[in-house]
Amino acid sequence: MTVAELRFYEELNDFLVPERRKHAFPYACARWATVKNVIEALGVPHTEVELILVNGESVDFTYLVLNGDRISVYPQFEALDVTPLLRLRTTPLRRPRFIADAHLGVLAKYLRALGFDTLYRNDYLDDEVAGIAARESRIVLSRDRGLLMRRSITHGCFVRATRPLAQIEELLRRLDLGRSARPFTRCLVCNEGLDLLGRDEAVGRVPEGTAACYEEFHICRHCDRVYWAGSHFRHLRRVLDAAASHGRWS
Repeated sequence: MTVAELRFYEELNDFLVPERRKHAFPYACARWATVKNVIEALGVPHTEVELILVNGESVDFTYLVLNGDRISVYPQFEALDVTPLLRLRTTPLRRPRFIADAHLGVLAKYLRALGFDTLYRNDYLDDEVAGIAARESRIVLSRDRGLLMRRSITHGCFVRATRPLAQIEELLRRLDLGRSARPFTRCLVCNEGLDLLGRDEAVGRVPEGTAACYEEFHICRHCDRVYWAGSHFRHLRRVLDAAASHGRWS
């Protein structure tokens, strides 16, 4: 039996039982347990962890816990550049692409409205989500801790909020998405990119009189849906402007 001292920081405490939150505590684990095994045995998905220090030194998830180790576990850092310390992921995702599990359909729509490549189906199985994420280097969005603990998932985000608007606000803040957002450039239904559509081409594809009222149209060449800046567009713009208070797009 190996006994180590652990301390989790900031929002990682949300995953712990109350008596282990916000202070160091001893934890007994099997010999040869990895630090990833220990962290997830305590209920924290590895995808939520950004930095692990053992006795003051940065380690990766494969580190074998030794008796007497002092282990500090940190979430994503927002204001402090800790890049020189990181040892967890050798292949960071520089272009954020997502896959949302079956319970996050409205959040997926908001992300597409912001221009982010986001896969979603309401019948996704966990195996499908994990497989697609691994093959296509996508960030898994889920409220299922068990899914995010899968070894094959290297990048993920446990969505704490339950309301869709609060969820998009949370992701904009946690993942600093504001600067890379490109609103209204992606189909809300099928996730494909949109192309400009001339007004003459829009005639017959949009409700009667609409072509005369708007200057600009966009079309999804995949599913043939046409978009314009109507009332739905304006409502969605207000929603996204409110959600983007922690990050503004260009």
